Amino acid sequence: MKSQKVTKNTTSRDPAAATGQPVGHGRWYNDACGTAFGLEVIGERWALLVVRELMLGARRFSDLRAALPGISAKVLTERLAALEASGVVARRMLPPPGKAQVYELTAWGLAAEPLIQELGRWAAHSRAHDPRLPLSAVSLMLSLRTMLDPHACAAFDGRIGFVIGGESFLAEPVGRELPIRRGDPEAADAVFHAPSADVIAAGIYAGVPWEELEANAGLAITGARARALAFAGMFSLPAPLA
Repeated sequence: MKSQKVTKNTTSRDPAAATGQPVGHGRWYNDACGTAFGLEVIGERWALLVVRELMLGARRFSDLRAALPGISAKVLTERLAALEASGVVARRMLPPPGKAQVYELTAWGLAAEPLIQELGRWAAHSRAHDPRLPLSAVSLMLSLRTMLDPHACAAFDGRIGFVIGGESFLAEPVGRELPIRRGDPEAADAVFHAPSADVIAAGIYAGVPWEELEANAGLAITGARARALAFAGMFSLPAPLA
């Protein structure tokens, strides 16, 4: 009898979540654990990656589609509606002359960054993890905050910019932390320019020589090259455990 009740609750709540109704604790697992509730909020396919793409600021629907090319417009609409109803995402209109609708994380949504980081660290311990696969610009920026050597960061002095496709970022190491924000990297000491984030990731994480990437993959490093390469040396993937 108890099993039938759980099945009934799960079935009745899933359509509501897909159409933007608040996610109720217990809709899948009937479990009081916070981990279970967290999965009920962001455990749908693509949901956590949508949250990831909003970590560095508000984005338009089209921006999210471009950053997550495997997601359909229908699924993205459903995920955004469910995340908004759950209090993870909020919508707002940009002021003129933009007048575009954007999605951004709430304070609760932003608090998920450590979760994304720890999941990334855990997954990177697997021998099956392939750092050469495509990834979004935001994913690369968050990976830098995740795989940072804090001791090397504390000894680094400078600002490093990134121009990846049509997106720009500025990394400004402070002590053992690495704040990264969207913005014009004009004030940076050195800038990595690349057509896609995986080009830079190949140099940082896969050990592809920077000269090879410059010759064959569209990479350019402007400004203080030695400082740029010193910055790139502050990151590494953890040793495989599986």
